Amino acid sequence: MAKVSLIQRELKRKKLVEKFAKKYSELKDISNDAKRSDEERYAARLELQKLPRNANPTRQHARCNLTGRPRGTFRQFGLGRSKIRELAFKGDIPGVIKASW
Repeated sequence: MAKVSLIQRELKRKKLVEKFAKKYSELKDISNDAKRSDEERYAARLELQKLPRNANPTRQHARCNLTGRPRGTFRQFGLGRSKIRELAFKGDIPGVIKASW
């Protein structure tokens, strides 16, 4: 089990990303638009820098929903590799079977 503080930090990042998602995407579109003037694009980049650092979606890290493990997380299930294995062997994940060849 991961430390509670690390899990809470990720939740805080998730909330910040959701809060600033609209503004972040608008500013990114302006700064990447070649049709706009250089001054507008520069102003948009400055506004992006003023946003909180954790409002950037790339700072989020995938964690297992059950254990909070940061590595070996499958996006499709939202679980760590060890929990997927346990649940698959129990038959709790529909459609997942043990491979044999």
